[in-house]
Amino acid sequence: MLSARNITLAYGKRVLFDEVNINFLKGNCYGVIGANGAGKSTFLKILSGEIEPNKGSVEIGKGERMSFLKQNQFEFDEETVLNTVLMGHKEMMAVMQKKDAIYMNPDATEDDYMKASELEAEFGEMGGYTAESDAGSILGDLGVKEEYHQSLMKDIPSNMKVRVLLAQALFGNPDILLLDEPTNGLDIETIGWLENFLADYENIVLVVSHDRHFLDTVCTHVADVDRAKIKVFTGNYTFWYESSQLMARQINDKNKKNEEKRQALLDFIARFSANASKSKQATSRKKALEKLTIEEIEPSNRKYPGIIFQPLREVGNQILNVENLSKSVDGRKLFEKVSFSVNKGEKIAFLSKDPLAVTSFFEIINDNANADGGKFEWGTTITKAYLPLENNEFFNEGLGLMDWLRQYVPPHITDADEPFLRGFLGKMLFSGDDIAKKTNVLSGGEKVRCMVSRMMLQNPNLILLDQPTNHLDLESIQSFNEGCQTFPGIVLLTSHDHTFMQTVANRIIELTPKGIIDRLMTFDEYMEDKRVKELREEMYS
Repeated sequence: MLSARNITLAYGKRVLFDEVNINFLKGNCYGVIGANGAGKSTFLKILSGEIEPNKGSVEIGKGERMSFLKQNQFEFDEETVLNTVLMGHKEMMAVMQKKDAIYMNPDATEDDYMKASELEAEFGEMGGYTAESDAGSILGDLGVKEEYHQSLMKDIPSNMKVRVLLAQALFGNPDILLLDEPTNGLDIETIGWLENFLADYENIVLVVSHDRHFLDTVCTHVADVDRAKIKVFTGNYTFWYESSQLMARQINDKNKKNEEKRQALLDFIARFSANASKSKQATSRKKALEKLTIEEIEPSNRKYPGIIFQPLREVGNQILNVENLSKSVDGRKLFEKVSFSVNKGEKIAFLSKDPLAVTSFFEIINDNANADGGKFEWGTTITKAYLPLENNEFFNEGLGLMDWLRQYVPPHITDADEPFLRGFLGKMLFSGDDIAKKTNVLSGGEKVRCMVSRMMLQNPNLILLDQPTNHLDLESIQSFNEGCQTFPGIVLLTSHDHTFMQTVANRIIELTPKGIIDRLMTFDEYMEDKRVKELREEMYS
């Protein structure tokens, strides 16, 4: 068991945690959620001992081992990849070093060799004799090829380093596993492997993630960090979100009789309990939901931005035609022979095994970059709004938010006074003193929210989104997702967020060095389609 007792932490007047008491039990996976800045990552660091609270203590079971996913890619620069993974089991490494020191000591006594024999037995019990092959297996599952295993960490690509650090955290079957954004830098296939690994994991897992599909797949419980407290709720993220929204609606609905409200909640619990049988965490989650009482469901205190795109006009018959576009960077072919047309009603998800490919494609069709060959043409009825991957160039001048947004008022709006602009900023949760902030001191999440305000101001009938969930908290991601689902226009997007891709897109286009794969289907259908899998192997070989 893992327990936090009376944890209190404050930085000056800002109180992150106030008398937090919570127990985490074996066999459960807890998704730690909360708004940006609520203290999710800080709480994991308190549990790991990396941060000392002002008050309180952390207790773990006797002899239990804790592992924490590290984010510092440079900490192990002088270690080989394989050794970096092995170092995840500190106790085993300490035993190995002790016994090796005895064997290397020319003056070792008979008593020393007796001690070495005891250490050998201890080393074996910890799995030491299969440690290297076990570590190699985890690395392989995470997509780190064997050719890297003996390389120094400083000599491998950065996207491989994050996988090695994840392998380090998972190595040796720790009793308590703390994971802070474990899906960062992973491709879809590797995330799927991690989901399966954690769904079968029998010990305690705490995970911070903005990936709702990942949280839904692996979590049996949600630990909600809000108002300096942490409350644990049964179920995954979607259950927590939908139940809290339902409860809020029930509270506001004064005309409904109590018994009707109670029955609606019972039906809701029953529906999720039935759905749990289809998940990878089926047994534990279903049992937990069956024991859930209505009293445990509470409305969320979160604020959700209002992301609503309202087109000024409908799209015409010609939207976008692309013919034989190609692009290479430094001799690396990103995509070739890209030809397709966009049709009315389509919301298209773009993907590629090379993340630079989709970003380059979006930049080209927005006239921000040049293709090596081919052409594209937008329809005359199209009003597009673009959320680029990088937005720093929009925030160099240090303007106040009101003046910043005023720059982007389109010609068709003739009465963009302060209340009008404040309304767009308010939808993205900028209010009060926030309006006076200078754009050059905004956080990553605040910049994205500004960019979305700018997009809504355009009244577009087509939106392009390059990684729209980057830097956003779960509340903003949820609202953005729902805004794209209800948007009556055209959506072209790419995202690491599985749920975003699955719930928005009705067509998938994959850009490869040998052409495109184009299918009218959902994201999940695309990833499971046998013929698509064969094509992907051909296109990337």
